[in-house]
Order: sequence, then structure tokens, then C-alpha cells
Amino acid sequence: MRAIAYREQGDVSVLKLIERGVPEPGPGEVRVRVHASGVNPTDWRARTTPVWGMPYPEVTPHHDGGGVIDAVGPGVEEFAPGDRVWVFAAGLIENGGTAQEYTVLPASLVRPLPGDASYELGAALGVPALTAHRGLIAAENGPRRLAPKALDGHTVLVNGGAGAVGNAAIQLACWAGATVLTTVSSPEKAALATAAGAHHVFDYRETDPAPGIRAAAPDGVDIVVEVAVNANLDLDLAVLKNGGTIAVYADDRSTVELDILKSLQLDVRYQFLILFTSAERMAAAADDVTAALRDGALGVGEAHGLPIHRYPLPETAAAQNAVQNHAVGKVIVDPTT
Repeated sequence: MRAIAYREQGDVSVLKLIERGVPEPGPGEVRVRVHASGVNPTDWRARTTPVWGMPYPEVTPHHDGGGVIDAVGPGVEEFAPGDRVWVFAAGLIENGGTAQEYTVLPASLVRPLPGDASYELGAALGVPALTAHRGLIAAENGPRRLAPKALDGHTVLVNGGAGAVGNAAIQLACWAGATVLTTVSSPEKAALATAAGAHHVFDYRETDPAPGIRAAAPDGVDIVVEVAVNANLDLDLAVLKNGGTIAVYADDRSTVELDILKSLQLDVRYQFLILFTSAERMAAAADDVTAALRDGALGVGEAHGLPIHRYPLPETAAAQNAVQNHAVGKVIVDPTT
């Protein structure tokens, strides 16, 4: 079978198309025929960040995917060959990444994909949706799981609503009953955030969004799902409710300067989050995301605010470059082509 792998960190030239044997599932494992492999910023960062190092002598990239169960190992009862599934955290397993035709994974990293959900949607979940889930449950007195009505009465601000995590946060928050506000940087991105379901969209390059957010949420925002805390912190503190939460999942800068007095006055909770520190938490989030899928609350494509950009497996380098260069939408590698 064909796979993408790298044996050293570096630019995209280290990504090689190789041939390896089709793996067999062991106890508690399933083999998935991958139809769509989702590309995320963590993929190129893992390849280029020396301090992260090489987790294995040979790395097959990409954590997320959509596909079909091809075989099951001993002890697996919840899946059978032919089941449509989505997978997450596949890159944590040696040679488990989804940038290949087949992957063998623990059944715990696999969830059912409803028949009306595309493989591209399955591949667009994983890192973005689980990150969004973590941000939405970060409030001290908020829910620990997402479900319909779990966020009733809550107001959520999603900064960067046209990104993959922002898109997932909008859709999940709407499904859970929140009033959702979002910021974007262009009219085109505003249209995408609106398509995702945001109730109020603010283009921060057109005008200061703070007055509009305050008008839409006069009592303040309960939760901010934050993609760029350095750029947005003043805005966040201007619109946050007393006791509110700023859930930070990314920033291009490595440090942030906090207004401690203002933060104290607002009783702010800062939650810096990363996915892969708790298997139990990831599993619960994946279950909630699967419930949202069953309810038809998640989608991809232009109509759902997340355009799809497809690349064949041999062009994985170009796909990762597209993500690194901030492609708007979801970048998908197709291992079947």
C-alpha cells in the first residue's frame, strides 16, 4: 500500500511517498481503509519544530480521517467490516497517521460516521472539533459535556470564525444552545461564519467589534474561544462577563502580556488547552461530537462555512504547505488517488 512518511524533521521535502505492507489489526484494533485524511497545523508544526523531536524513527502524518472498517482484531465487538467511521489522534500511534491507504488503530480512537456524512466531514473532525469542544466546556461553572441545551443561556465569542476550529466551535455551540458571536477579517470570511450558523458576525477590519458585541451581549460574553490571544486580549477583556472564561488554543506568538488588574477585576479564567493530555477527555469529546453528527449539526463545504481543498496522496507536501500558508477552509488528502 502507499503511505506518506518522514524519517527526519524539516521542510516538506522530507515527506516521501513509500510502499509498505498492509498492516493486520491486533487485539482491540481495527483496520481502516482511509478515504479522506485531514490536515491540521499541528502536522506541519510537528514536522518542523525541533523541540518536539521525532516520536518514532518513521512518522506517518495526520491525526484525522474518514473511511471504512476493513478488518477487526480479536475482542472488537463495536465495529465490523464495512462500517463507515471517523478517526482521531491517529498520529499518536506508530505508523498510524491517516496519510496512507490503510491504518490500524485502537478501536478507542474510532467512532461511527453516519451514512449521510461524507468522508471529508469525518476527516474534518478530530483536532478541530475536539479542540472546539474543549474550549466550549472550559468555563468553571459550565457544562462538562456538550449536548442539546447544554449551553442554553450562554453567550460564546469565537474569534476567527472562518478557521477550522472556529467553524467547529460555532457549529457545536449552536447545537448546544448557545448564542454565538464571532469575529472575522473579511466579508468573504463573514459569509463563511454566517453559513456555519453564527448569530452575530463582526469584521474587525471594518470597525471596532467591541461595541457591536456589547450590544448583542449586554451582560457580557461567557466564553471566548480564542485563536490569537495577543491580538484579541483587549477585545476579550472589553466584552467578557465577570467570571467569564478565555479558552486559548493557539497563537503565532509564544508569550502574552496580561493586564493583571483588569483580569482580577473581571475574575477571568484563562484556560490554555491542548488535546492529547487526557485519553478520557478526548474520548468523551469524541462521543459528544458523534452525537452532534447524528443530529446533523456538523457539516463541511461552502454551505457550512468550511470550503474543502482536496489533494491526492502524492501531493501531501502541497497540502501541508497550503495549511501552513493559512488556506481558508479544510485541506483534505485523498489516499485513494
